[in-house]
Amino acid sequence: MEQKNKAIYDIAVVGAGPAGAVFAKEIADARPELKILLIDGQSPESAKPCGGLLAPDAQKLLARFDLVLPKSVLEDPQIFAVETIDIDQKIVRYYQRHYLNMDRYAFDRWLISLVSPQVDVIKGRCGTIEKDGELYAIQINSDETQETVSARVLVGADGGGSVVRRTFFTPMRVQYVAIQQWFENKGQRLPYYSCIFDAKTSDSCSWTIHKGNYVIFGGAFKKQDCRKAFDTQKARLEAFLENSFGEAVKTEACLVSSPRVMKDFCTGKGNVFLLGEAAGFISASSFEGLSSAMYSGKMLADALSESKDCKDAQRLYRKKTRSLKLKLRMKSVKRSLLCNPLTRKIIMKSRLRSINPYSKK
Repeated sequence: MEQKNKAIYDIAVVGAGPAGAVFAKEIADARPELKILLIDGQSPESAKPCGGLLAPDAQKLLARFDLVLPKSVLEDPQIFAVETIDIDQKIVRYYQRHYLNMDRYAFDRWLISLVSPQVDVIKGRCGTIEKDGELYAIQINSDETQETVSARVLVGADGGGSVVRRTFFTPMRVQYVAIQQWFENKGQRLPYYSCIFDAKTSDSCSWTIHKGNYVIFGGAFKKQDCRKAFDTQKARLEAFLENSFGEAVKTEACLVSSPRVMKDFCTGKGNVFLLGEAAGFISASSFEGLSSAMYSGKMLADALSESKDCKDAQRLYRKKTRSLKLKLRMKSVKRSLLCNPLTRKIIMKSRLRSINPYSKK
């Protein structure tokens, strides 16, 4: 493997998802004198398992940026309700939702395209990170090269399995394995968008979403025997729906965080900062993390722009993210209600805030 010479940056961002891309865009616009690196480990073959739904909070942030989504990012069909299914208790309810259905990889590429050309973007995955005096030495691995770069400030935006977080801070206490499979859409009678609960296979939620010529089924499962639990739940869902997904054309998996208490959120220390899911900014109830990722990227960029040094930036970043932490803490309370079979049954039986489609009983 070819070794490349070391380069030194003012800021290195590990992860080019929504958190990293928004941060890189905003900090480069605010501080054009800085030398910034964005490490992009994504490819179509290694895209993160994600439902690819843009929530209202994320839509609001894009509006504040005065941005509009290109048609190439959107995916058919657009959906207006979630079909919530409790397999074990045989209850189905429908709830109105205002998400945009999109191609998650295309969305990430679009966000990166908005980043200033002054930002260096390197394709590759972060291997190891070491403290080297006042700098951070970052090993970047690609198919053909291994490169080491150094940075004065390190930003971890590398998701639930964050290399930056586990290197410098306490990892998330509760994590699941998110597994997602893609199936050809051959006209199967499957929900356009559903949220699935099955107490026999998971204490969390799963989902189905139509994406153009495909249907995806995914869910979050405890690490031990996660694939067995996934396959069992898929079979139970097929039996409940009286229909089959067919043969999978693609399987994806990754770690996903589930923050439960305030100390699960970690924004960083010293010259190391965390963004998005790496910081614990993800909904424990639905695993929606796009909006929190983008908001945290904007907040950190503002904090660094408004501060005289990293110590001051850490203080300001913690202050700016306080309301986000509280909001996500409430999501963990919501999770405890929805993922408990008894309280879930009471909520669904009450029909609170549910809608009744004309074609359904």
